[in-house]
Amino acid sequence: MKDFAAIDFETANSERSSVCSVGVVIVRDGEIVDSFYSLIKPEPDYYNYWCQRVHGLCSRDTDGAPVFPDVWARIEPMIQGLPLVAHNSPFDEGCLKAVFRTYQMDYPDYEFYDTLCCSRRKLPSLANHQLQTVAAACGYQLENHHHALADAEACAWIALKIL
Repeated sequence: MKDFAAIDFETANSERSSVCSVGVVIVRDGEIVDSFYSLIKPEPDYYNYWCQRVHGLCSRDTDGAPVFPDVWARIEPMIQGLPLVAHNSPFDEGCLKAVFRTYQMDYPDYEFYDTLCCSRRKLPSLANHQLQTVAAACGYQLENHHHALADAEACAWIALKIL
């Protein structure tokens, strides 16, 4: 696979619609050509302890952030015609579908590929298949895990190596 968009969401709470940041990395002809990151005002707009602890974001970070439809209006032209790739894609695809429903947006049935599932098949001897472990096995050092853009970059690197 040489043309795709790697995507990663972070959420504010256990609701899949509560996306509070997104990272997107565009790959064309096997090269990273563009990227995008944004904070997002989550819906519902509250942070639980566990999510906050994972990514470090809180209400102060997103109180002035744009809502999802405004952020997606910037992402949509970037990813047009590209399959989406995520590490544990059921989570990210679930977030995308949930937030589309929340804002009553028409979901265009994006095609998703999962680097987690693929890494389990192609790299069965790894101690685990967490993003940072798989990225390291593919020659990429993930420095800022759970920052949506850093995770999308790691996912793009993995996809270029194993998809």
